[in-house]
Amino acid sequence: MALVDSTGFAHVRLTVTDIARSKAFYDQVFGWEVAVDGTEHAGEPGVEDAPEKFYGGVVYQTPQGTLFGLRPVGSDAFDDTRTGLDHVSFSVDSRDALERAEQAFAEAGIEHGEIIDMEDSGLAILSFQDPDDINVELTAPLG
Repeated sequence: MALVDSTGFAHVRLTVTDIARSKAFYDQVFGWEVAVDGTEHAGEPGVEDAPEKFYGGVVYQTPQGTLFGLRPVGSDAFDDTRTGLDHVSFSVDSRDALERAEQAFAEAGIEHGEIIDMEDSGLAILSFQDPDDINVELTAPLG
């Protein structure tokens, strides 16, 4: 028996080195509605410890109903081989949507991988890197 009866995750927040650059990137890629924008406070004394100012970051409302946030934190480089985050994945409706995203990334000059069909799991994925080199993935059902 589980200790907690959870219905899933409510939000995820990535730490980033340049909030303006990262916000512009995620605005361009997803265009999600901004739920909370504390970026005007970024860099103010003490804001990095101020949850009521969202640490100087931004929170997006995804179409799925979950929240996705960005928080500015200094200049340490992201490393997916260290304990913490490996990647974050967002769903799209179909493999066709992945193909459209792949073309849009190419036209926008956003570095990305190729679509990979993972037959055993019934998924197709398309990976790309955000400005802090965090691996972001789009996932679609096969078939």
